[in-house]
Amino acid sequence: EWTMKTSIVFLLFISVFPGFSQGRVVREDETGFAECNVFFPGQVPPEGFTEPFHVKICQQYNKEPRFATLYSTKDKIPLYSAFKFTKPAQSEEENWLVEPQIDDPDNDLHEMVHEADIGGTVANLGANQALTSDYVGSGYERGLLNPSLLNEEDFQVATYTLTNAVPLSPALSKSWHRDVGKVVEQALIPHCSKMDHLYLLAGAVPSSVQVKGKVSVPESLWLAACCDAPEGWSLGLVKKINDENSLADLTVRELEKQLLPGVHLFKGNCGEDKQGQEKREAVLQVVRQIRSGEQVGTSNNQETKESGWVRRVAGIIATPFIKILELLIYIFVELVKFVFYFLWLVVKRVVGTILGGVCSLWNGMVSYLKAISMVLISIPYDVGRVIINIILGFLQIVQDVLSLTYRILSIPVGFVLHLAAFPYHSICAIPSVLKDVASGIGGTFSLVIDATAAVLHGFYYLAAHIVRRFVPKGSSDD
Repeated sequence: EWTMKTSIVFLLFISVFPGFSQGRVVREDETGFAECNVFFPGQVPPEGFTEPFHVKICQQYNKEPRFATLYSTKDKIPLYSAFKFTKPAQSEEENWLVEPQIDDPDNDLHEMVHEADIGGTVANLGANQALTSDYVGSGYERGLLNPSLLNEEDFQVATYTLTNAVPLSPALSKSWHRDVGKVVEQALIPHCSKMDHLYLLAGAVPSSVQVKGKVSVPESLWLAACCDAPEGWSLGLVKKINDENSLADLTVRELEKQLLPGVHLFKGNCGEDKQGQEKREAVLQVVRQIRSGEQVGTSNNQETKESGWVRRVAGIIATPFIKILELLIYIFVELVKFVFYFLWLVVKRVVGTILGGVCSLWNGMVSYLKAISMVLISIPYDVGRVIINIILGFLQIVQDVLSLTYRILSIPVGFVLHLAAFPYHSICAIPSVLKDVASGIGGTFSLVIDATAAVLHGFYYLAAHIVRRFVPKGSSDD
């Protein structure tokens, strides 16, 4: 229910402000991060991140650049986010966004959008970036590299994009944001004479541990700061994942050695070789105080300890009463909920019964009217069918009478016609008969002649054979 309300608020927000939150994946042929180069000293981004799965994103809001992100499509986490401190936000509301062009460069969505609003408009969604489902039930939170609380309230919405988040345990996420906020506000801002010249890089080092076999859990988090004002200086901080209370300070050059080979975070190392030792020591002193848990600017430690002791005693005494009050409030709320729930059930049952009766009555009336309508409609049809059957029966009788009459009349007519045609057929047959008789007599005579000739020829052949057989050969010439 909370998620649905949040989504509705988000949709209303972007419908009122169409330029809500925009992010643009920078093409390879563009220099650096395009409009987001302003977040780097001398507008020169870090060097050494040259893998093909490193994607540059210019994170925008209301069509203006807010921070820059280098995203790893292999590890599904950002390697760093570059930003500037504006001012602490008083409140925050999580509306998580995704970058469509990382997964589908050819789509028409040129801005970050809420994951629930994409639907099926993005091909291969989640192939190159992490999604909310990758964190659900994993025990990890979506930890922001660019903390939302370091941005103005109107701008912090742009930080809630999954391209700015890494998997962190709840305790580590809380300590990271707390430490970064304190370091920036208490150590870095006071020692940079021009706040708009303070450049911040917050990054993560991927590890082989993955959430749901997809999103890499960082092995460490780091922060690099550069103040390029006339008294320029730089600083690096590292927090190990396995120790939420760790916060090691080091130079930018030392920090670069813990990253990829050949990495240079700031142009000319932000004057690290020329920076004054006093300025660096002043910044490191505040960082050490923050790391040890001391409060910067405290003038009376004893008073603080006494007030803390009083608060602890008062807390111990008041805790039982607070718990009892919470129990009474809980019981009262549950009773109110029970009463409302009971009334809701009663009203639901009564209304359901009434609506059920009305629906049954309505269905009965509709069925009755439907049956009557069918009967009334069928009457003209049945009458017409009877009339047609009568006409067809009468036509059948007429046809039978005519057929019988034809059959009766056809008997004498055929006999008379055959009788009249008999002499014609008889006389016409006489020549044909005479011709056949003549042909028979001629054939017989020819057959007798042929038979006589055959007999005579046989006797001649026999006599010649006998003569050749018995007459001597010497006399054959005679």
